[in-house]
Amino acid sequence: MVIQPAGESALMVYLGEAMDPAVSARVQALADALPGALGDQLLDLVPSYASLLVVFDAYRTDHMAVIRELHRIGYDLERGQPGEGRLVELPAWYSRESGADLEDLARRAALTTDEVIALHSGTEYRVYAIGFAPGFAYLGEVDARIAAPRLATPRQRVPRGAIAIADRQTAVYPAASPGGWNLVGRCPVRLFDPATDPCMPVAVGDRVRFRPIDRDEYLALGGEP
Repeated sequence: MVIQPAGESALMVYLGEAMDPAVSARVQALADALPGALGDQLLDLVPSYASLLVVFDAYRTDHMAVIRELHRIGYDLERGQPGEGRLVELPAWYSRESGADLEDLARRAALTTDEVIALHSGTEYRVYAIGFAPGFAYLGEVDARIAAPRLATPRQRVPRGAIAIADRQTAVYPAASPGGWNLVGRCPVRLFDPATDPCMPVAVGDRVRFRPIDRDEYLALGGEP
């Protein structure tokens, strides 16, 4: 555990250096333990691939007190086994109509579109981080056979629910936005809805699997045409 100041009332905690399921599990375990340890001294937590930003109330505590608590929790966690997180299933409509880059990706990988779909939906992904936009969950790792670089020219508009691949990561666009990832399908589930509690169906540390569906089921589940 490497801890560095990140302003007058924040600390950045590094638990590794790369995207790795074991490191991500430790990040989430620390994030789960801190609210109980710090109580109302804690203002916010921002987990990422291998780090955790801890924002505290400088009127109630200070850097050194929080650092001591981090080391204590870290020692306790090292003696335990981090959990795997919830398993969340997301329906996915894969097709030429819903995934503009599906056929090109299959052609580059020397696979059929059905093989690409089987590889993408047959993998269990971990939520490593949420960023870029509210509800945009970075999921990894995609099977190396269907990993694909970002588009040379990003699209000006990617529809809400678009399922996409970039390198060894995959994601669902939570809202219409520009984007440069390879589109392979659509998901009818809203990845961010401020009117619900919780506002996102997944959190960092969760596991995600995609379940193939057809167009009719996609529309029946609330997917946008």
